[in-house]
Amino acid sequence: MSDGTVLVTGGSGFVAAHCILRLLAAGHTVRTTVRAPERADRVRQFLRTGGAEPGDALGFAVADLTSDEGWAAAMDGCDYVLHTASPFPAGMPRHEDELIVPAREGTLRVLRAARDAGVRRTVLTSSFAAISYGHTGAARTFTEKDWTDVDGPGVSAYAKSKTLAERAAWDFVEREPAAPELAVVNPVTVLGPVLGPGLSTSVTLVQRLLDHDVPALPQLSYSLVDVRDPADLHLRAMTAPAAHGERFLAVSGAPQWIADVARVLRERLGGAAARVPTRRLPNWATRLASRMDPAVRTFVPELGKVKAGSSQKARTLLGWTPRTPEDAIVGTAESLIRLGLVKA
Repeated sequence: MSDGTVLVTGGSGFVAAHCILRLLAAGHTVRTTVRAPERADRVRQFLRTGGAEPGDALGFAVADLTSDEGWAAAMDGCDYVLHTASPFPAGMPRHEDELIVPAREGTLRVLRAARDAGVRRTVLTSSFAAISYGHTGAARTFTEKDWTDVDGPGVSAYAKSKTLAERAAWDFVEREPAAPELAVVNPVTVLGPVLGPGLSTSVTLVQRLLDHDVPALPQLSYSLVDVRDPADLHLRAMTAPAAHGERFLAVSGAPQWIADVARVLRERLGGAAARVPTRRLPNWATRLASRMDPAVRTFVPELGKVKAGSSQKARTLLGWTPRTPEDAIVGTAESLIRLGLVKA
């Protein structure tokens, strides 16, 4: 059994559940937070789908990012914290503070509780959205040195929330002498094997392609990573001395157009991808559709843009080796089909 009890916040989340699977496989004792006691059964089902029966190695604590209640008990006896919990919208919030406030204040709430409990290190799940938005000028490859300009053009409420939450975390550990060590993981768009219903926003894209709920392919580009690889990177960042005080961009390769995602599905899945569209959607048509579909409206500022990121730092400092974007796409689709989450 490995040394160290680890708290994972938001255990029913996509990245969180895969982090728990990796921690259990490495022999850690894990505690995870849920917003309500009944959500513990959801986490257990996810872990069973992932092949784990944790028994006494997994415990639960009820805590919410919007309240101080429960966090002291959740942190008690923990050596490490993986703070993965944060809101991710399916569409535009009515006001950006609906995302920004819980993300920023929730992160500070977790860090204060970690400080008070004597936690050694916290790994914060941030995002590529805290790196790559609000920039103008020529296309370039982003690294951990870059930060989103929250006052720049086309910056979504989600990108602002992740940027301001991460900035607040770094400010906190700089000014608080007793704060835990901090490392940050910044994943790009996360795909990979799903563990049950309640799909993340990014996985829903693949589901909609398989179901032909997207009749044509908008000109959108995403850098991708398989969820198992950010989970692995969280564990490396949790214990490696070199990770203290560092950000790590989790990206597996070159950006993929949605047309590339569709092509991979058709080539690798055969008849199971028969519904995947082939026709490309002009930008004007996407903008027209956005007037009726709030989910589409979220993506309009990104039409035609390509944002590449480098994983060289994680590879060099932590020995991280991710799967390919194609494997992430196929892993997502195969799990959706296996769990009956696409149309028959």
